[in-house]
Amino acid sequence: MAAPASTQSSHLLRLVLSCRKITAQVTCASTSSIVAMASSTEQEFAKEYRAKLNRFPRTNVFWDSKTASKIGDKIGIRLTEIGVSSVQIDVQEELSRPIHYRKMLGPFFDSVKRTGIAFDGAEKLIFLG
Repeated sequence: MAAPASTQSSHLLRLVLSCRKITAQVTCASTSSIVAMASSTEQEFAKEYRAKLNRFPRTNVFWDSKTASKIGDKIGIRLTEIGVSSVQIDVQEELSRPIHYRKMLGPFFDSVKRTGIAFDGAEKLIFLG
């Protein structure tokens, strides 16, 4: 049997991280289709990306906590526009991330919360930074 709507969110937030980009996807749990998405590869981040790409000394990571916060704002606004008020997160996946990624993701989760989106399972996460 399916859990009641009050105990389980019907949307799942997934974060795809690499050294070059951060992407946030919210999928519908029943159909696995993406309902909202925000990424550091969007046009507004292109100037920052090129600046980091061409700076000396070179770096291996092209996004930081500031970029993650902006992505959180964008995904939060997009979720609010379509009427989603809460999302579920995979706590085990978030806790299994390397510590340097977890430190940079704290501002992401904070900015999503500021837009009014609630997280199911976020109380188990310890945000660093």
